[in-house]
Amino acid sequence: MPRLPLSNHRPLRSQQRGVALFVVIVFVMLSMLLALWASRTSLFNEMVVGNDADYQRAFEAAQALLQDAELDIRREFPDGNPCTAATCRDLVGAADKIPADPAEVTPLLASLDNQPTKCRTGLCTKRTGRQDFWNYTNATNPPPPGLKPGEVKLEDMTQPTVGARYGQYTGAAQGSATVQANPILQWDATTLPNQGGWYWIELLKYDDSQGGPGVIIDPGRADILALNLTPNVAYRITAVAYGRKPNTMAVLQQTYVRQPRKN
Repeated sequence: MPRLPLSNHRPLRSQQRGVALFVVIVFVMLSMLLALWASRTSLFNEMVVGNDADYQRAFEAAQALLQDAELDIRREFPDGNPCTAATCRDLVGAADKIPADPAEVTPLLASLDNQPTKCRTGLCTKRTGRQDFWNYTNATNPPPPGLKPGEVKLEDMTQPTVGARYGQYTGAAQGSATVQANPILQWDATTLPNQGGWYWIELLKYDDSQGGPGVIIDPGRADILALNLTPNVAYRITAVAYGRKPNTMAVLQQTYVRQPRKN
């Protein structure tokens, strides 16, 4: 029986040749995208947590500066004893002193008013114009309209002869537990003006009984709180603390009245 001729046609190859490789590549790319998304999310969360931690550190430093300013006003150590360190305001020499007598208020305010910033060694006259001076910096462009005399940039306020550092006039040591717990409060002669923290104390006449504008303009009103003030002065304290990261800043402000006890 004659043999049939063999066919010259080869068997048809599968039409799905290479599809498995394509599927693997797609899955690898999806895995890479998921890994990239996870890493970016983790990095973003880390940045948010880091920024928040830096602000909290600056906020705590500003709180410490407010307390240090209160000690400066009261001329006390943190334990309540009179400040007797060489850096205390009354002992530091040429530094302006917190007035203890009504007769000292007017000359001090007049002297401070002659300063370009209306401040010196952390003591200031009542600020005029915009009160948020920390928002007016060298980067403010254009400058705020209608600036009044005494309105200066933050960089002008953060100078050694204008503002006060933590412990500068209270005897608080740089090696104290508070400073060690918060490096923002550490400073020395090499610390830049836009680093660390500063505070300023504005002297505000409580009423106009001593002449000139005060916190209370009409002391004859029956609903005004009568305070036992000698001298008749209230203090507005502003504390600014720079964070360890750029653009981190905490600002706190409070009004403080030193009311001595009556005998």
